[in-house]
Amino acid sequence: QVQLVESGGGLVQAGGSLRLSCAASGRTFSSYAMSWFRQAPGKERGFVAAINWSGTSTYYADSVKGRFTISRDNAKNTVYLQMDSLKPEDTAVYYCAASETKIIATTTSRNDYWGQGTQVTVSS
Repeated sequence: QVQLVESGGGLVQAGGSLRLSCAASGRTFSSYAMSWFRQAPGKERGFVAAINWSGTSTYYADSVKGRFTISRDNAKNTVYLQMDSLKPEDTAVYYCAASETKIIATTTSRNDYWGQGTQVTVSS
């Protein structure tokens, strides 16, 4: 089992950048594929980005491709989401998730553990 804690959210102007971090507890962090999802008010939680267990493979939602970068540091039990060129439509609560499969998991049902979320607000 793994516990996930996100940090790094905040308020930023359009065009700005933020870096989210997700710290995982447990000794088997490298066994999990990791993902980021987001949920805006009144909308369903949606996929943002994912990375496999080794960090050699990544996948992005079309809406963030070219602007967001997911990475991980297995030595630090941490996964990151670098968000550049932020837009007001990126405003949401961002959640970190872990999948017990080592391969990329892009749906909520394939992720087994979730963090509590961190708010990102992009002003126009």
